[in-house]
Amino acid sequence: MKNIQVLHIGEFGRQEGYPYFYSNTFREHAGSFHETITVPHKHDFFILVLFTRGHGVHEIDFNSYEIRPGSIFLMYPGQTHYWEFSQDADGYVVFHTQEFYEMHYINRSIHGFPFYYSAQNPPCLYLEEPDMLKAITVFREIHSEYEGEGFMKMQRLASSLDLLYIDLSRLYLRDNSAESPVSATYMRRIRQLEQLIEKHYIEEKQPSAYADMMHISPKHLNRMVKASLRKTTSDLIAERVILEAKRLLVHSQNSFTEIARALGYEDYAYFSRLFKLKTGLTPSEFVHKYK
Repeated sequence: MKNIQVLHIGEFGRQEGYPYFYSNTFREHAGSFHETITVPHKHDFFILVLFTRGHGVHEIDFNSYEIRPGSIFLMYPGQTHYWEFSQDADGYVVFHTQEFYEMHYINRSIHGFPFYYSAQNPPCLYLEEPDMLKAITVFREIHSEYEGEGFMKMQRLASSLDLLYIDLSRLYLRDNSAESPVSATYMRRIRQLEQLIEKHYIEEKQPSAYADMMHISPKHLNRMVKASLRKTTSDLIAERVILEAKRLLVHSQNSFTEIARALGYEDYAYFSRLFKLKTGLTPSEFVHKYK
C-alpha cells in the first residue's frame, strides 16, 4: 500500500532545540512549504491555523471547509488534509506536540478541549470580526514570543496557548450547541474507545469486542456513545473503516479487491455494499469523483 506522507514538527521549526512547537505567519509558512501543504498529507502533531485574509478550501478527511477571514482550523494528529488558497491568503500558524501541552499541564489532557475531544467533532470555527480581532492579538503574541528569546519562553508560550484554547473552546461550544460538554468519565471512555478502534479496526469490527477490551457491557458502551456523540458504537467502527477505505482508494494504486482485503474484508461484494451504504457511492464512483 502507498502511504500518505506523515510530516513531523521538526521539519518546520526554524529554531534548533524546539522540536515540539512552531509558529509562523501563514504567508511565510505557505511560501516555504507550498508544495508540501497543497497535496494530501498527515501530521503527528496538533495544528491551529487562523486566516485573516484570502479565501479557498481546506479538505480534511474528504470533507471540504471554506477558507475565509476569521476561519480557524484545529486539527489533531493523523488527519489527512490539504489546502487550496488564494495568493493573498494570510494569517497565523501554530503547531505543537501533545507532549508540549501536557508537560506544562500535567493534570489535564489536550483532549479535554471540545474540538479535540472526539474525531467526530467539527475541526473549524468561523469567527465574526470582534472575536477574530481578539484571536489575532493572541496569535500575534504567540508568534512574537516564539521568534524572541525571552526569559521562560516555553512557559509563556504554553500559557498563551492554554488561554487561547480556553477562549476558542467557549466560542466552539457556543457555535456547536450539539457539542455540549459531557461528563469527564464519558469523555475519557469515548477517547479510549476511539483509540482502541484506531488500533484494531482492521481485524475487529464487533462492538462487543471493544466493550470487552474496556471491561464494560456492550449496552453501556453504546449508551455512552449515543449520549456523547449521538451515534452507535457500530457507527464509529464503520466510519473509521470507511475513512481508511477512502484514503486508500484515492491515494494508493492497489485494486479495489486488494484494498478490501487490507481492511479485513475477503468478500469484495460485501465491502462494496457497505461502502455504498455509508457514502452513497460505489468505490469506483468515489474514485471517479475524487481523482
